[in-house]
Amino acid sequence: MSPQKLLLLSGDGIGPEVMAEVERLIAWMNARKLGTFETEQALVGGACHDAHRVAVTEETMAKAHDADAVLFGAVGGSKWDGVPYEVRPEAALLRLRKDLGLFANLRPAICYPALAEASSLKRDLVDGLDIVIVRELTGGVYFGEPKTIVDLGNGQKRAVDTQVYDTFEIERIARVAFELARKRRNKVTSMEKRNVMKSGVLWNEVVSAVHAREFPDVTLEHQLADAGGMQLVRRPKQFDVIVTDNLFGDMLSDVAAMLTGSLGMLPSASLGELDARTGKRKALYEPVHGSAPDIAGKGLANPIAMLASFAMALRYSFGMVREADLVEQAIAATLERGLRTADLAAAGTPAAATTEMGEAVIKEMGRLAG
Repeated sequence: MSPQKLLLLSGDGIGPEVMAEVERLIAWMNARKLGTFETEQALVGGACHDAHRVAVTEETMAKAHDADAVLFGAVGGSKWDGVPYEVRPEAALLRLRKDLGLFANLRPAICYPALAEASSLKRDLVDGLDIVIVRELTGGVYFGEPKTIVDLGNGQKRAVDTQVYDTFEIERIARVAFELARKRRNKVTSMEKRNVMKSGVLWNEVVSAVHAREFPDVTLEHQLADAGGMQLVRRPKQFDVIVTDNLFGDMLSDVAAMLTGSLGMLPSASLGELDARTGKRKALYEPVHGSAPDIAGKGLANPIAMLASFAMALRYSFGMVREADLVEQAIAATLERGLRTADLAAAGTPAAATTEMGEAVIKEMGRLAG
């Protein structure tokens, strides 16, 4: 079996700290013959800007194209607030998504039973929560043109962002959602703003057409995105798979993240088109939590989202379902034992360090694997 090639882009803030725990896990899996992973590292984001005055180099982009999967930590921080817009740290992530064709962002929101009390909602609303938000990632208002700020004179300016979607973009993200739902509880909720946005009208029409033509066995419902946000905090377990555009997906997935108790718990996968020749997809996996520069370097970061993102890589890029299940079961078992990082610990109770949490998950994996 040929080695699985992973490109590790730690980035800024707490990115290097949480990535270190994945590196430890990869080394453990290689030693236990649970995988044959080869890793390579590169700078990205603010760290790359400091060294090369760009957010990501052409050399790193070439490595990303060559890798079987990319693991991404986090980028950004106040240190780079003054850099030009086109080379800001976040531009690295946008380019990786665009150039690799990573159009489908999967953000699971799972509330582990041990953390139900940490959610901002009542236990009965979130205990057992298991939903996935499928966000279109390479279109919409984040990439639409024109995108500009125009000086109108007399101290006035006009900012323009353009929301653009073509039929094929909506069709392919809808297919990802429907195919995922077939492996879960067979329900998709499509969210847009067709009442005030033409892109929402087209989105609704295209999703409905794909459903009728290709996935009539899957339950489909439509909700306006603002009403969907309300329902996420009112009765979140009514959902299974939510599919939505780039902007609404960005916001709704962060809402869903807080249902689980902490942003530090949420992984994500960004997937490209399936290559008919190889049967593989370009893919990037990252935690949702961001760079958290206020706690960077203090050993306080929660590595679970990064570890769970690696589990998603095992599942979606390498077909290693058993090993992915093992990582996720080890995370659940570690939390069940009561170990908590600072973002999850109750007031006045001791918090585990980043390395302590990472070590505990690997220990549980060893126990579960026998």
